[in-house]
Amino acid sequence: MAAAPKLNPPFRADHIGSLKRPTKLLQKRKELDDGKTTLAELKLVEDEAIRNIIQMQREVGINSITDGEFRRHMFYDGVFDNLDGMKFVSPVPIEMFMDYVPDVAAFKVLNFKGADSYLCVSKLKRTKQFYVPQFEALKALTAPEEHKNLKITVAAPEWFHLRHGEFAYPKDVYKNDATCALAEEYFDDIVLAYQQEIADLYAAGCRNVQFDDPLLAYFCAEAMISGMEARGVDHVALLDLYVRTYNKILVGRPADMAVGLHLCRGNFKNGMHFSEGGYDRIAIKLFTEIAVDCYYLEYDTPRAGSFEPLRFLPRNKSVVLGLITSKFPQLEDVDDLEKRIHNAANIIANGEEKRSFEEALNQICISPQCGFASHSEGNLIDEDAVRAKLALVSRTAKKIWGNS
Repeated sequence: MAAAPKLNPPFRADHIGSLKRPTKLLQKRKELDDGKTTLAELKLVEDEAIRNIIQMQREVGINSITDGEFRRHMFYDGVFDNLDGMKFVSPVPIEMFMDYVPDVAAFKVLNFKGADSYLCVSKLKRTKQFYVPQFEALKALTAPEEHKNLKITVAAPEWFHLRHGEFAYPKDVYKNDATCALAEEYFDDIVLAYQQEIADLYAAGCRNVQFDDPLLAYFCAEAMISGMEARGVDHVALLDLYVRTYNKILVGRPADMAVGLHLCRGNFKNGMHFSEGGYDRIAIKLFTEIAVDCYYLEYDTPRAGSFEPLRFLPRNKSVVLGLITSKFPQLEDVDDLEKRIHNAANIIANGEEKRSFEEALNQICISPQCGFASHSEGNLIDEDAVRAKLALVSRTAKKIWGNS
């Protein structure tokens, strides 16, 4: 057997990105919305809050430091709200949301009449940076020796396309039909924007990027697949389009820039999820066709299915098992977490590409299954519980892998 490849990134104890926003920050942002404060005053409060959660990450033993997404309202902010050709629409009529998308279906049950969103109205072009200012601000609050470990989270490139289907863009702007997964021209412009952003992030010193993409996990949900088929949408071709988009974005990216992909099934208010279904349906494409280094996978409840899909994980990639929930404060048992990790390692070792148990175990890291605040208000878990959860991640990693 060939020697085990060096995995990128190497963090055993990780977290998804978003952390619980302190009350003071939420209050200041509301003041900004109400016209009672300035952006400069808000930034001072953001900086203070981010300094505190950076220190918390250090203290609990998390090396992949983030800013907690404290400068955002939603986890997917950053790209489409800064991309020329996208227009903020409030509200977007309900008929322009695809009801086969699990979160849209869930909101419709709650008498959802429409919502704020972004729609493409003209050719898409990146004329300003998306996340570089956030990364530079994070660098300014950390020590030089930590800069190589800073992680920036970015929005999924297909976010508004899946949600709005045939209404994602005008057909006189991009000629292909958004419902038949042939939206190559639309996505080619998105690809270029992401490539430019990744190049700028790298130039700024960023070496760890994580795409947040719950939409790929939606392709595991039977309800979405059947809904697409009923509407005449080719879900196989659509998933292939999204896989190609990722691979085009990552063409030529620097070898020393780690790229991760996070999948979950929803993490809204009060721990609300939107879809169910294991990774089996998409496992081969997910693990063998998308050119990322690691996968952050939700695995805190049975709705994510078994570890069996991990048998397709190649030897040159790693998986970050989201075994610890970010939705509720109760702590998981370390011994149980260790058993689950060993179970996953056995499945990887005996998978399509055989390897030793030790090599398979070396491909695994641990994290919460999602962030602690996908939106500004966050989940029903306070800052002390967030610290306890991340400390549990670190403690479990040290028990299994030592200080590696």
